[in-house]
Amino acid sequence: MDLDPKHFALLRPGPRIWAVAAVRGEAARLRQVHTQITALFQPGDRLVYLGDVIGPGAEIRGTVDEVLRFRRLVVSMPPFSHPDDVIVLRGSQEEMWRNLLQIQFAAAAADVLRWMADRGVAKIVEAYGGNFAEGLAAARDGAIALGQWTSRLRSAVRAAPGHGAFMTMMMHAAITTDGALLLVNSGIDPKRSLAEQGDRFWWDSSGPDRMTERYSEAGLVVRGADPARGGVRDEVFRLALDGGCGEGGPLNAVCLSGQGEVLETVTA
Repeated sequence: MDLDPKHFALLRPGPRIWAVAAVRGEAARLRQVHTQITALFQPGDRLVYLGDVIGPGAEIRGTVDEVLRFRRLVVSMPPFSHPDDVIVLRGSQEEMWRNLLQIQFAAAAADVLRWMADRGVAKIVEAYGGNFAEGLAAARDGAIALGQWTSRLRSAVRAAPGHGAFMTMMMHAAITTDGALLLVNSGIDPKRSLAEQGDRFWWDSSGPDRMTERYSEAGLVVRGADPARGGVRDEVFRLALDGGCGEGGPLNAVCLSGQGEVLETVTA
């Protein structure tokens, strides 16, 4: 499978894969889901967080800490998993945050910031000790002032143990080496190959709903963020998990067989 390993996680053969829907900064729910997964986890299981780990919820930094903690736990379980068996996908929230940290290079930076604010990024700024209004003011003052503002945010990320590494470990999508399962954040253009998707994994959220047949490169497309927030919906060649966590709804996770059968469902 000829995919860029910097962007795509190739999941090694294994009987079961756990997929965690968008968490959006709800650490308490994630801890509850992790407790349930621990009771059901089997040697050789894989684990994929489907992006939007951070977001508008109440415990953004705590959520990152919890993912890092559970990743260490899973990797240390006998007979000891490979670190690549725990994958974190980049979601739209992480993509906006990544772009915000270099917003001083953007044209019309103030407009971009306001667009991001309406989509939850202001909460992430606050979680790392920033003030979004100060960012807007800095955007009016020019690139140097805006660069100083983002520099303070980057320093806050680096000061939180593991958070800098967390932001660099994220993949665009994960796929099993046999092509049975493709795991994405929110979107996919069913008419394009995986290599051609680009940022559609985050922004083409209507794409899975346009699918009328099996995607050409995978037997089942699993997504963790769904505009409908409709919970676990298994529709033969696509599976949605998003129950609206971070926005008042539950957090869902499923355990899938290597061929995409739902073996376990947990929720908090």
